[in-house]
Order: sequence, then C-alpha cells, then structure tokens
Amino acid sequence: MSGDLEALIIRRTFRLPEVEGPAGDGAVAARQFDAVLMSLGFKLSGELFARLSGLAAGSVIDTAVRVLPIMRRLVGAHVEHNVYFRDFPKNVPDTLEFWTECLRGILDVGDVLIRPVNLLALPTYGSYQHDYAEMVAAHDELIASAGDRVTMLHAGAVLAEEVSALYLSMASSVTPLSEEDVAVLRELALHCATGPQPTFIPVREHRAILNEVRLAAGADLLVDTVTDVLRLACLLSEGDVSLRERTRFRSFRRPVRRALLAALDAVVDENPAKLGDVGAYREPWKRLGERLHPHEYPRFICAAEVFAVARGEVRVPSFASRVERLLADGDVAGAATVLRSAPGLLFRSLDHLLRNAFGDAEQQEVLLALDSVITEVSGRVLLSVREHLDNRGTGARRIFAHRSGRGLSIPDMRYPIEAEVLDLVRQLIDAEITRRLPVGLRVVVDPDIVEVALPLSGKGISGGFGMLPRGSIAPVTADLLRFFVYWKERAERTDFDLSAVLLDRDFGACGWLSYTNLTELGGTHSGDITSAPDGASEFIDIRLDLVRAEMVLPQVNVYSGEGFEEVLESFFGYMARDAYQRGQPFEPTTVRAKSELRGAGRIALPLVFIRAADGWRVKWLHLYLSGSPNFNRVESNHVATSALARAVVERDYLHIGYLAGLLSADNEVTLWDGGPVTEPVTFIGLARPEGLPAGSQVITPENLSDVIPA
Repeated sequence: MSGDLEALIIRRTFRLPEVEGPAGDGAVAARQFDAVLMSLGFKLSGELFARLSGLAAGSVIDTAVRVLPIMRRLVGAHVEHNVYFRDFPKNVPDTLEFWTECLRGILDVGDVLIRPVNLLALPTYGSYQHDYAEMVAAHDELIASAGDRVTMLHAGAVLAEEVSALYLSMASSVTPLSEEDVAVLRELALHCATGPQPTFIPVREHRAILNEVRLAAGADLLVDTVTDVLRLACLLSEGDVSLRERTRFRSFRRPVRRALLAALDAVVDENPAKLGDVGAYREPWKRLGERLHPHEYPRFICAAEVFAVARGEVRVPSFASRVERLLADGDVAGAATVLRSAPGLLFRSLDHLLRNAFGDAEQQEVLLALDSVITEVSGRVLLSVREHLDNRGTGARRIFAHRSGRGLSIPDMRYPIEAEVLDLVRQLIDAEITRRLPVGLRVVVDPDIVEVALPLSGKGISGGFGMLPRGSIAPVTADLLRFFVYWKERAERTDFDLSAVLLDRDFGACGWLSYTNLTELGGTHSGDITSAPDGASEFIDIRLDLVRAEMVLPQVNVYSGEGFEEVLESFFGYMARDAYQRGQPFEPTTVRAKSELRGAGRIALPLVFIRAADGWRVKWLHLYLSGSPNFNRVESNHVATSALARAVVERDYLHIGYLAGLLSADNEVTLWDGGPVTEPVTFIGLARPEGLPAGSQVITPENLSDVIPA
C-alpha cells in the first residue's frame, strides 16, 4: 500500500516523499538517476538531489527503480510507440500512391480488377510491416533543444504527512472532483480515517465519501439534508453519488440501516421543511425504503415521513415547486423573495429572474435579493455566475458538458438582459470575491498561467500530464506539433483513428489529415493501424509555419470495436518540437501534454490550436461527442466537431488573470520574470520554481482549486 501511496503523491504533486534508508555516499547513483529522469523530461531538484546524495547508493537505486516507471507512465513512455510508415515523418507516400501500392500486393501482372475490394482488408494494410526495433534503427537520435520540457521533481515530506495533506486538500476542495479524483479521495479517506479530518467539506459528493468512513468508524454522520443520506446510500451500494444514474441499492446490515435512518430522522426533526427535497428523487427514495425497512424502527418517526412523501402518501410542496408557481404567475419579485432562503439557488436562477423581470421595479427587487444574501453563496457559484454573465449577449453558442465530458452546443435563444443590469451584478460579485480574498500578501504570478481557466469544476476533465482546465489558453512556441494516440484493446478488435481538421476563421473545414489523407500542406499522418491486441499508436505532424488554416483541431475517432471506457488503456497527447530535432516518433522530453481518453462518446476532442497575432496558442476542450457506434471518420463528423470546438473557443472563461486583478487591490501582485525569489511569497504558476524560500505557498495546476475562495 505504501508503494501505491508514494506513486500517488508523485503523480499528483511532483514531490518525492522522504526516502528512508541508511546514510552514505549516494551521489553517483543520484546523478545516474537524474540522467535517466532527464531522458524522460524530468529532473531532480537541487534539494532532492542533495537529499538522495546523502543516502547509501543502494537506497538511491531502489528509489529510482520505484520512481522511474511512474514518470514513464506519466508522459506515455511506458509503452513502445511504433508507426505504420517506418520512416515517419519522412517518406510518407501520397494517399493515392499508397493505396495503389497496397492493391498491387493482391494482383498478378496483367490482372484486371473487376470486383469490389475492401481496402481496409488488404493484407499489407492496417498492421505494422516492421517491428519496433527496426523502426528505432531507422531514426537518428534526438537532438536536444533549449525548448525541450524539463519538469522538476521536488523533495517532499515523510509519506504520512504528504498523504494527509493531499487528503485534506482534496476533501475540502470547493470544486467538484473528476471521477478519477473521486476514486483517489475515497482511497485516501479510508487510509486517513484515524488522522486529521477537514473542518469543512463544501462539495456534497465529497461529503458522502467521508461519511462512508465515518459510518465504518461508528462516528456521527455529517448530514444536513435528506439528500446527503441518499448520496451515502448510493455510495455504499457502489452507485452514482451524483444521483444522475440509477443505483441498485444493496441489502444493508442492520447497524447500517439504523445509522442511515437515525441520520434521516435527525435532519427532518430539526427542520421538517427538508421533506420538500424528497420529491426531486422520489423513485430512488422509494427503492431505498425497500432496503432500509423503516417500519422496523418505529422510534424514527421523522425518517418514516421521508418514505411516505416519496410514496405520495403525504404531500409536501417542494421549495422548487413554490418558486416555479410564482414564476408561472409572473411574480418575479415574489420568487426572488422566496429564493432568499436558498442563496445558492437564487444566484443559479439569476438569469431566469432578470430576463423575466417586468420593469425596473422588479429588476431592483431581484438585485436587492442578491445583495442581501451574497455573503452566504459559495465562491464557486459566484464565479460560475460571473463567467456566465461575461458570455451573456455576446452571440456565442451555449456549451453544455456532461460529467463524463460529452459536449453539446446550441444557439443562445434567450431574451436579452440589459447591459447596465449585467454590469451591476458583475460589480456586486467582484466586490464580494475581493472581500473573501486574503490580504497583505506578496503574490508572484507566472505570466504563462495568467490565461489558465479557473477550475470551477473538475468533472469531465481527464487525468494525465500537463492538463489544464477546460477553456485554458497557453502559448505554443515550437515549430512543429506532433499529436499521438495510443490504445490497447481488451477483448474485441478495436480501431482508433487519429485525425486533425484544419479550420478557417469561420470554423469551416479547409482540409484534414487522416488515414484517408496522409499528407496535407504542413502536415503528415503516420498511417492507419486497425487493431491493437498488443497496443498501437498513430501520429500526426503539423508544421505550424506551413499551415494556412487558422485553427488545427485534433480528434480521436473510434472507428470500430471497444470505446474509450472499454479498452485496457488509451491516451492522447501532443509534443512540441523544433523542426531540426529528428529523433524517434515518440520522444518523452518533447511531450507537453498527455490526456487519458476515458469519455463516454466515440469521438474525443482534447484541445484546439489557434493562430493569434503573436503566434499559436492552445485551448483545452476536454470534450467528447456521441458519434456513431462504428465508422466514425473526420470526413463525416467535422461539421459537428468544429461547431462544438467553436462554442469553447468563442466563450470567455474566467482565468487566473481575473483573480490576480482582484488580489492586487489589497496585495502586492507582480509578474514573475523567471529570476530567483528571495523572500516568502504566494507563487502561482505552471510549475514550482527551484529555490523558493521557506514559508512560500505554491499554487500550480495540481492544486489550482486552492485559488477559489470558499
């Protein structure tokens, strides 16, 4: 277990927990360890190198044996990446020339082809024509470049402290975690059950995880709504804690039934109005009642009322129905007054209230309601509303993303809201967010993180390396981009296809690269692989100085077989390289980002590259489309994929620069010039710099949610 926890800390924090071992002279082994790390694009920090050098050589070697596989997997170097065309990106044939050569393999001299032929079934098509060693031998070594990635591995505290700190950070996160992170939090919660616990758990789904641990320990449950109990019951049944998917409740042991019913009873007894929340999940409550047997516990009278309401035996008007009735009657001011008792819902209903308000008087009532409760609304909700207002009336399409990343964009057909009213609400939110931010700090901000989007939700964001929240923008300084996809099928023959759409300024397709179009001005495809029992890779090269398009949209299509959530492994990434570097098709030191492909659709859109006045930039999408069960191709889906990408590209996301601007009101905020920092600061950047003084707080993409005020 300790090895798993050490790997988790390294992946999540880029810190190596303190290594236990006898003292000695480990400097030579540490240098060797560092050299191998550098071949992967990583490096030991000065502090970590010194710490390892003071250990016996055997301890350093043992550490390297544990750590190196973790770093290889982070960037995708744990597998062999072969290519169909051995010399890729050189000597890739024209598409027609390639198909002609494949056909020659099934024809004798003088044969005339008179029958239809399945081109994908040709004997030389879709499978490697050489082994990995032959491909490696055909390529020169990589020429190192000043632009190659170097990610620092820092010295950490003892493992127990690192694990506890990560647990407390994730449990108290003000933003919902991704599915992968929720699984991590659950593992950490079980491990840290007897250690320090967070004082505040703002996200209900995270609270359910901690309640699972508290239930096992016999501690009181942290619940203040009936829905908290329902979420816990779903988690105990290995179901959906978000309550979006149907959960099949298991049979609970008597002590568990008693604890759940006691928690329900206490919530309703303290506030009978909480029964109004039952109607939103009537069917799950009825199924849960069949498992909890409330009739066996007559003392829990209030808990029994929950199931009576679910069965329709007792009518309790829900809070939402009261608001809906007032809005249906045109009483916007009345609805705003009622919503004051649910501040978060009031702000989430803001657009509906303002666009339906009749005249200045009703608008003023809504604004007064907002002002009266804004201090009770979570920072995440306030920032989400602020971002929403920035995109109101801009003409941009609305974007909706499912928790698994599946995306949908639609035109904005809502009634407009007066610009003056929108400005008033923005000012109200900005003032409240500023009030909650710390004061008296010296803040140093890395310019490269200024346009990284605030992580208002982690849902739908895949794990990986170098990933940023949806809507984040980062500069691209390389001459050449190389996209890559790797997949390994589980039980069924599976064909993933890497493609890239070239878009003009109006998001119209002006070309693409795929297995049907191997070369395009500025781009080259490595060739199609149609099955992956032992794993397979595909690549696309894009020379940015030769591309005539305004945008490059890479995508991964499931052509046939298992989906992203079914294969044993699949990931997408991109490398940024200088045109002269040569090297293997896959070089870990040039990997800038690697994203696990685990969405629910059959078409993945990880990111898009956009031409700007000062060069190229990348914007993170983290989206999936449903696609078709089979035969998804860029030629047939580029209209849908470009429309979805357009919704993200044209949307204004709140970014770190916005918060840095608010912080500057009561703090000293400066942009980092890349030089040494000589006194303790709050550093916000893409990576932790070396040599930060003791007492500094560091915020990087790994803990970016810490910037969101509670």
